[in-house]
Amino acid sequence: MRSPCYDREKGLNALHSISAWSSERGLMLAQKKVDSKSNEIKAVPLLLKLLNIKGAVVTLDAMGTQTEIAKQIKQGEGDYVLALKGNQGKLNKQVRDWFKQAVAQNWQGIEYSYHEKTEKGHYRLETRQVWTVSINQLSALHRQNQWVGLATVVMVKSKTQFGHKTTETFRYYIISLPTDAERHSHVIRSHWSIENSLHWVLDVTFNEDASRVRQGNAADNLGLLRRLSINLLKHEPSQKSLKMKRYLAAMDNNFLLQVLAASSRE
Repeated sequence: MRSPCYDREKGLNALHSISAWSSERGLMLAQKKVDSKSNEIKAVPLLLKLLNIKGAVVTLDAMGTQTEIAKQIKQGEGDYVLALKGNQGKLNKQVRDWFKQAVAQNWQGIEYSYHEKTEKGHYRLETRQVWTVSINQLSALHRQNQWVGLATVVMVKSKTQFGHKTTETFRYYIISLPTDAERHSHVIRSHWSIENSLHWVLDVTFNEDASRVRQGNAADNLGLLRRLSINLLKHEPSQKSLKMKRYLAAMDNNFLLQVLAASSRE
């Protein structure tokens, strides 16, 4: 979710929008403007209506973990991976407590899928462990029948070493797909690609947060144009950085035509 600056003197609220991002293609698919962060939940169903999600796996932050949203995704013939946090208090506690008990008894008598991966970079070592379990092995979950298609619960343990400091975090998810820890690990990891592939590019390459344009729909329209530009530049096959591609497209009409032609070939 993007929250560009706002104008206190003119009493304009911060501009918010939510984006649908294809982690597989590295492209923004759709965007909806919302009046405030508190209205983000209302915008998610509207955003989903813009998309053909048949056969797709939809991942959402915890704010999108709502029974009606899960139902909408399944009705669209998609699948969901939804994060559990405090907004689903009882369900969140049930899943957390169940996994704690499973670990305490060393998973005895429990069928589960497990995947582990370690990555190193930027002086940081991170190990992610993923356990997935069919809901058939759990006692009835809170409002379970309202979560259309719910099939699997997931625990992700991330252990990060940075210098002499080590941190551990646990995250929990509900999923409409069968247990497959390796696949779910990839999907959950890919969910965060929007931070590096879209949000970071908007900040660094397009300097969006520093934009002073706020009148009327101008900020929202410019936001759409920036995201459209990112999509076009990503289709251009050269190994140049997005920042360099943007500069060349502005200065060289031949390269600009090359960018547009690359998009038309998809």
